[in-house]
Amino acid sequence: MAIGSFPAISAAIAIAVSAIATAYAQAKIGSAGIGALAEDDDLFGSVLILTAIPETIVIFGLVVSLVVAGFI
Repeated sequence: MAIGSFPAISAAIAIAVSAIATAYAQAKIGSAGIGALAEDDDLFGSVLILTAIPETIVIFGLVVSLVVAGFI
């Protein structure tokens, strides 16, 4: 394996791990949020915000991958 491919593999791992972590978090938050909404419809805004927060994990993974690959 060439030395030049290690940053690309590292960037791919950063994106993949952050995407898997986000999917896991959103699955747990989403199912709990649906249960909360079944009890009280006024919680929609809070559930929506809590569902969107894990997306920042993917953004951090993207930034790390860009730094590792040398684009930033």
